[in-house]
Formats: sequence, structure tokens, C-alpha cells
Amino acid sequence: MLKVYKIYPHGFASNSYILTKDGTNCAVIDCAQDRVWAECTRLGLKPQGVLLTHGHYDHIGGCAKFCENGVPVYAGGEEAANMFSPEYTCLGYPVKPFKVTAVGGGQTLCVAGINFNVISTPGHTSGGVSYLADDCLFTGDTLFRESVGRTDLPTGSSSALINSIKKLYALPGDYKVYCGHEEDTTLSHERENNPFVRG
Repeated sequence: MLKVYKIYPHGFASNSYILTKDGTNCAVIDCAQDRVWAECTRLGLKPQGVLLTHGHYDHIGGCAKFCENGVPVYAGGEEAANMFSPEYTCLGYPVKPFKVTAVGGGQTLCVAGINFNVISTPGHTSGGVSYLADDCLFTGDTLFRESVGRTDLPTGSSSALINSIKKLYALPGDYKVYCGHEEDTTLSHERENNPFVRG
């Protein structure tokens, strides 16, 4: 059974998530701060990979620590190319560069024994992705509880965001939705109650 640990940020940063199936190895979604590494250690889990929903500074601040310890970092192809570009790095605090492995929509990654289906969800950024694992959907800054991601930053597009959210709404069944900021929700709740995009 998939276990999800939610790590709230200290100060301004995104939520981070530590996932494990075997209680020994783990995957991390959106490693926002260095202390995520310490949280993995505290939980007795060995990181096997970091999966980024997009490349904004508030989602990637702890990735260098993982790379220094041999843990691969994955992100959508355009994000891998953009996250250390001037238009991204000027948005907030500086982040130490690290190696990124590009992934694409439709791809399946197996990290720490967990299968992640990669879903291309551009809009907040042009290369944003979401990850589906078991009954859990990690949407980064695409879909929030009764809200959506902003599109006024570099590479953002409101029309692309709407299409991406409709793509998520079209997934069969219901999923727990773990967002980049604020609280969790479910896909069925958002289909019915999100005032920005309805199912």
C-alpha cells in the first residue's frame, strides 16, 4: 500500500511529498527545501528519485542535496531546459543548479517500486506535468483545492491550463489530489466544486 507523507514548507515554498510502498525506499515529489532530505532520514527511508511537477524555485530548492547524494531528479522536458534560465531564476531566491532527467507525458517511471504515470499538464508553465500513482494524483501548481494555478509567469498559458485541468477531470474514477500549495482535495470534489474549471 502506498504511504504518502506531506511536508509543509518553512517559509514560502511548495508542499513536498515523500512516498513509500515498502517502508524502506521512497520517492519525493517537488523537493522544495533541503530539510526534505532530513525528513527522509527521520522516517528511515532511502530516496530513489525526485519527481518535479515544474521548475519554479519554490518547488526545487532541496534538489541539489539529493543530487549530491546520487539521487536522480526528473522533470518535464521543457522544465528541464527552462528551470535554470534567466526568466525562471529571476522569479525568486537562487537555487543551486543540479542535473535533471527529462520525462514526457505518457511515460511511466518506476521509482522506489512505485509506478508513476506522467501526465503532461502545461499551463502554469509550458512543461508542467502531473504524476499519477495508485489512487494519488500530484498536480503541482496546476490544480488546487477549489482553485487553479496562476498563468501570468513566464511560459504560462491560461488556455493550456484549462485544457490540462479538463484532461485531469477526464481521468476515470476518483483520486486523492495532492497539490503544490495549501490543502489536499479529491478529483471528484474539484469536478463539482472548482469555480474556475468545472468537470
